[in-house]
Amino acid sequence: MITKSRRRRISASVRYVVLTTWVVVAFFPIYWMIATSFKPDTQWFAWPPVYFPHPPTLSNYLNVWFGAEQYAATQYAISSQKPLISLLNSTVIATASTLLAVLFGSVIAYGVSRYRILSETRMFQLLMLRMIPPIVIVAPLSLYYSALGLLDSMTGLILIYFLTTLPYAVWMTKSFIDEVPREIEQAAEILGATRWRTIFEIVLPLIRSGLVATFLFILILTWSEYLLALIVTKTQVTTLPIELSKYQGTTEGRVYGRQAALAVGITIPLMIVGLIIRRHLARGFSFGMVRR
Repeated sequence: MITKSRRRRISASVRYVVLTTWVVVAFFPIYWMIATSFKPDTQWFAWPPVYFPHPPTLSNYLNVWFGAEQYAATQYAISSQKPLISLLNSTVIATASTLLAVLFGSVIAYGVSRYRILSETRMFQLLMLRMIPPIVIVAPLSLYYSALGLLDSMTGLILIYFLTTLPYAVWMTKSFIDEVPREIEQAAEILGATRWRTIFEIVLPLIRSGLVATFLFILILTWSEYLLALIVTKTQVTTLPIELSKYQGTTEGRVYGRQAALAVGITIPLMIVGLIIRRHLARGFSFGMVRR
């Protein structure tokens, strides 16, 4: 007969096996991308597959980011300068639109939390605006932007990213503001603080971990967005996802190593941001989960 302690050990072993299998399946594509970025050309299509590049090379990174070689795509010229320019464009566009969304979203969320400026139905409708597939609005958006002169500009892309991520910012920050006791704000008002000063000097600092979590979540969305950037931009403003798509076909076949090197470069900035703000994330993602 199996004892109770033995059943617990068997159950724990099964969980470990399942979790280990899941981790391998989930992280193998990431490993394959990193390994491919270090493989020489002869190992991209090798059979059987080469799991560990030998010898590893930095030529893919040098070719993509610093223009050691030139590769012409079927429809676009892959310039040695484009990835660095696209990196700058993505950084400016994603950071600006995310900051705007978090700033305006937190103010709107405060009004919803404290003054009920939006009912639950309106809040649901606000979120449903974000659920509309982007492909539905690209045609009218393109015509609208063309009339306003916003096509192929940073301002146009920042504006559309700001508007499409604002519902997420409102929903996420509202739950954090709900957890701040109203008595703190009332005490500040008794001491003479204005409503705006109370918001920016008391409420928002108290929920900074939640704001950081919201910032990272929206930053990931804007950094990796492809379809809207493809429609709204042409040649002057190109983001990293658009630049990455240009490596899908070339006159010499798909250049997987260089594509992987570019993909790794796209991922690294988000990892750096996550490491910098990691101490806020655990509290931020759990803030608002427990009701008083």
